[in-house]
Amino acid sequence: MDIYEKMHNGDLYATDNEQLMNDQTVCLERLYDFNLTRPSETEKRQSMLKEMFADIGSNCYIEPPLHANWGGKHVHFGNNVYANFNLTLVDDTHIYVGDYTMIGPNVTIATGGHPILPQLRERFYQYNAPVHIGRNCWIGAGAIIVPGVTIGDNSVIGAGSVVTKDIPSNVVAVGNPCRVLREIGERDRKYYFKDREIDGETLQMP
Repeated sequence: MDIYEKMHNGDLYATDNEQLMNDQTVCLERLYDFNLTRPSETEKRQSMLKEMFADIGSNCYIEPPLHANWGGKHVHFGNNVYANFNLTLVDDTHIYVGDYTMIGPNVTIATGGHPILPQLRERFYQYNAPVHIGRNCWIGAGAIIVPGVTIGDNSVIGAGSVVTKDIPSNVVAVGNPCRVLREIGERDRKYYFKDREIDGETLQMP
């Protein structure tokens, strides 16, 4: 079986493959260039992201520096995705992020894993599992999302959380390991932070 197939079907494969490393280096060179762009070069950044990513929708913004194993080659962003600085994408296989999702600073989204058996790690073996993040999610600062996880639409992941299992839609989830704290409900239609009320004139709620 082709090593590129193994990257995306969950099989073990050796990462010291010469062709694999050469292809990865090309992607990392482009990522290096992206991280050297100036804040005023927004159009240049957008053009580069369209070349670097598997898919990237309209009105997406990623604050450099961005870190990605394959420079975004296996990353799929919807429309209006925002990612703050130091986003780390271990994109050895596919990462999917839905429309309007916001990603805080220093977030890690990882698809690559390594066997527990030491002898396999000595031989550079790895396996990958895709990550799916839904529409209109908020991933808090410093969160870590591990291989194979799915996060449902509209959910909020608290800062510093380590997401090791699937999270359903429409919940607030926090902790290490990350667990559902509560559902998003009526109180969230009134208050945006502690006892601070949402101004109805500023935001008309449906």
